[in-house]
Amino acid sequence: MEARPIAALPKTHLHVHFTGSMRHTTLVELARRHNVHLPDALVEEWPPRLRATDERGWFRFQRLYDIARSVLRDEEDVRRLVRETAEDEAAEGSGWLEIQVDPSGYAARFDGLTAFTELVLDAVRAASSATGVGIGVIIAANRTRHPLDARTLARLAVQYAGRGVVGFGLSNDERRGRAYDFDAAFRIAKRGGLLSTPHGGELLGPSSVRACLDALDADRVGHGVRSADDPSLLATLAARGVTLEVCPSSNVGLGVFGTAAEVPLRQIFSAGVPIALGADDPLLFGSRLTRQYELAREVHGFTDAELAELARCSIRGSAAPADLQKRMLEDVDRWLRET
Repeated sequence: MEARPIAALPKTHLHVHFTGSMRHTTLVELARRHNVHLPDALVEEWPPRLRATDERGWFRFQRLYDIARSVLRDEEDVRRLVRETAEDEAAEGSGWLEIQVDPSGYAARFDGLTAFTELVLDAVRAASSATGVGIGVIIAANRTRHPLDARTLARLAVQYAGRGVVGFGLSNDERRGRAYDFDAAFRIAKRGGLLSTPHGGELLGPSSVRACLDALDADRVGHGVRSADDPSLLATLAARGVTLEVCPSSNVGLGVFGTAAEVPLRQIFSAGVPIALGADDPLLFGSRLTRQYELAREVHGFTDAELAELARCSIRGSAAPADLQKRMLEDVDRWLRET
């Protein structure tokens, strides 16, 4: 039997960063328009060779991300990025997208935190209307900044809860800034009705994931792959129904694992932990969401029934409205029956 097309499988995309969602062609075009010099790693040698398991490697990764962000100079650039990301998600079968952004990284160029957030939310509404993809925004604090900055962002996020913002995250190098230092910000976000979606368990081990659970009351954990090193932690995640946003291409691209086969996707899945596959930063890793499902099929031997369950986990773990979740879950069953 011919393999079912993964692009036709209804799913959600819960782990993608704002600038990192940009098309490579758009990066090159905007850089040319705004006279931004791009290093070879973002042009002729794209996608770049990355390794973030040491401080120097993470610095290079972050530097490339910052250079890419610098091509976003005006309102139309932001709207274009969001529109094209939604178009790409629609083409890959995503019915719901949650895009993560730290407004403090853009505020200086776009008249402050609030103005930039409102621009993104307006761009999201327009892109969703044009493509049919539901979109929620996750406002994320930066682990390398002071926890008081995170509280400011949490209050900002809560201000727009129910108006496009669906969650509060914590990103950047998890080796800098303990999860426990950000507990107050996450309490603000949770009291405001937002999902808690911190990164953890990528560059550090199981204790990083436990900190996300214990200190930040995580509903989902970005990455979380190092949970596989601790069977008792996997059991806890499964019992609590905490979704791990696993990003295989990113894990290999950053040197967390040497090959896609080493990513413990099967181990986590077999432990009953919900998994939502994600592309993380397609701009820097060179692949989008469908490729993550292809890796599950081609490298880890996932059957179509198991791929469908991955898609269901992504839907159930999302902040998508209940009626959309119901419709998408029915469409996953239809994918299995009819394709």
